[in-house]
Amino acid sequence: MARALRLAERGLFATTPNPRVGCVIVHRGEIVGEGYHERAGEPHAETRALQRAGERARGATLYVTLEPCSHHGRTPPCADALVEAGVGRVVAAMRDPNPLVAGQGLQRLRATGIAVETGLCEEQARELNVGFVARMTRQRPWLRVKTAASLDGRTALANGQSQWITGEAARRDGHRWRARSCAVMVGIGTLLADNPRLTVREIKTPRQPLRIVIDRRLDIPLDARVLEGGNVLIATAHDERDKVRQLEELGARVLRLPNVEGKVDLGALMRELARRELNEVLVESGSRLNGALVRAGVVDELIVYLAPHLLGDTARGMFDLGELTALDRRVELSIRDVRRIDADLRVIARLTRFD
Repeated sequence: MARALRLAERGLFATTPNPRVGCVIVHRGEIVGEGYHERAGEPHAETRALQRAGERARGATLYVTLEPCSHHGRTPPCADALVEAGVGRVVAAMRDPNPLVAGQGLQRLRATGIAVETGLCEEQARELNVGFVARMTRQRPWLRVKTAASLDGRTALANGQSQWITGEAARRDGHRWRARSCAVMVGIGTLLADNPRLTVREIKTPRQPLRIVIDRRLDIPLDARVLEGGNVLIATAHDERDKVRQLEELGARVLRLPNVEGKVDLGALMRELARRELNEVLVESGSRLNGALVRAGVVDELIVYLAPHLLGDTARGMFDLGELTALDRRVELSIRDVRRIDADLRVIARLTRFD
């Protein structure tokens, strides 16, 4: 199963909206076939492994990181292929959270006499597809906020200067998080200050993520670099038809989602992104949007790069959460990983509570 997980990771940047899945077939203690899902619309991991195993799949044990599918999508059901191949035993790391499967694939295998086991390396398999699981079970994507700061938690000088706080290695690592994401999100304040492209440039990837701009009043300039090449979604609360038309002519899609305060409804936006089959979204913005997302209760994970220097109290912070008047109102985090990247530190933490 460890080998199957490593194979699944090869699809880290390309399988969206599908999950990352790896498969290994073992016959009499020997690996006779293996494969992974490379991208949506192409054969699933089980199909590739069966093709390589051939007749040696009969009576063999198949290890797969996710329950074999039981429905017709872009490809035929994998459960039927396993039955036809005569596989004797299937070990699945986890059940498929997709309601179209949700245990039916395993039931189909058991009904034909195939021995079935689940739960081996389940946590690792779930982590590999944390966004897919979130979309299927919560109807919203897994939202990561990535930020770079000095050791005293400052992301930019008071005048807005922020490039570059961290070193080259940390920035390259940040591009890897971009590459695995279905979308990269930024607020209009950061866009106006930095004019980013939001593309993956440091990591080889077969696709570019969708670029999302939160722009309450449609202040985005028509010559903004993020608009180059299309593949942009602008979420707004404003209704200015001429500006919308101009943006759409540049290849952008404009989504109007106002809340009662006249701002972008962030909860509704997350539901819409899930409807559009986005699994993982990476936020690279300033303290205002970061704080608004936390207050809206839609942030799942933080990726914080800390550089070994100080910028002082006048510099800008990471999260605008307003004034907290009691410690029991603080945002609780669970530290998942801390590691050094060249001269910088990378901290990965998950939100555990926010009332």
